[in-house]
Amino acid sequence: MPWWYYNKKELRSTPSIKDGMDYDLECQFRKEGARFIIETGNKMDLGYNTMATGVVYFHRFYMVHSFSSFPKYLTACCALFLAGKVEETPKKAKDIIKMAEKCLPAAEFSKFGEDPKEELLVLERILLQSIKFDLQVDHPYAFLLKYAKSLKGVTSERQKMQEVLQMAWTFVNDSLCTTLCLQWEPEVIAVAMLYLAAKLSKYDINNWVGKTASQTRWWEMFVNGVTLDLLEDICHQVLDLYSQKRPPSTAGNSLPSNNILLSGSIPQHISVSSVSCNSQSVMLPKTTIPTLNPGRY
Repeated sequence: MPWWYYNKKELRSTPSIKDGMDYDLECQFRKEGARFIIETGNKMDLGYNTMATGVVYFHRFYMVHSFSSFPKYLTACCALFLAGKVEETPKKAKDIIKMAEKCLPAAEFSKFGEDPKEELLVLERILLQSIKFDLQVDHPYAFLLKYAKSLKGVTSERQKMQEVLQMAWTFVNDSLCTTLCLQWEPEVIAVAMLYLAAKLSKYDINNWVGKTASQTRWWEMFVNGVTLDLLEDICHQVLDLYSQKRPPSTAGNSLPSNNILLSGSIPQHISVSSVSCNSQSVMLPKTTIPTLNPGRY
């Protein structure tokens, strides 16, 4: 099975950087491509798993190829097209291209060539080869919900735990604009984002299902060998997104800067309850964390 995790030194010696691209510029291109996938996916009513899978394909592709060889937005369309088929939410190539034409300025869309559909289909074959036909991608979302269900709290703290979970979900969304999916397994990212949300919410996690005397930190029951320094490093990579001055977007004014997967992210066929945090709302599966949502709507 292919290994898709890299250390920071390897992330600074990608094909794009070897072609002379500055590291910060590559990070910007990755962020713009991820945002574009999510914007396009949202407008086409695709689920959060499909969009997240497309973003992971996009990041992996540019560990094999250079941005100077393949335009980022064409690759983004191709990654979303393939992700739709893999996640069983397929969209036609022509529909994705039409949406891209609406979102992108003419100068960017011109890079799709004279026959954008054909360019996308040809690139799909290159993408498949580049990711070594390794199509199955796990995301932090399921692990985040699983871990939250295992954390205990008194009845009066249920709402607070919901807010922590909401915030952690948002951080997972925004982590797609970083290279964290190329550095760590989804289980580790889920733990880190839950840790970050709890810390910022000033919520101490002191009790959890299956706690033993030898466990001093709640995440030790979920992942092994994760140190506090590692969690802090992962958290800072996400927080850096909020401290960066956002450059003018090359894909129009509608690309969101943060909280980019929240709208309509949970499939409608799942029974849900709405939980809110900071005046925003995300739909979480009610059946997944019944201890946090005791009532039915």
